[in-house]
Amino acid sequence: VLRPALEDAASGIVLVHNHPSGDPTPSASDVALTRTLVEACQVVGLYLLDHVVVARSGAESLRELDAIED
Repeated sequence: VLRPALEDAASGIVLVHNHPSGDPTPSASDVALTRTLVEACQVVGLYLLDHVVVARSGAESLRELDAIED
């Protein structure tokens, strides 16, 4: 996940994935993965701007849900 951003000398990333179920509510696994990636980004000097879950019925931002802490 981080390698392409590092290869392109990015300073930050936004993660986006879909929920085929149609419900954009982040799962516990989504939140756990996001928190792990925040820590990994800090180690390599990247900033995780947001993680967005998209679905037929809309989208949810984990930053707006306070699942991402700076």
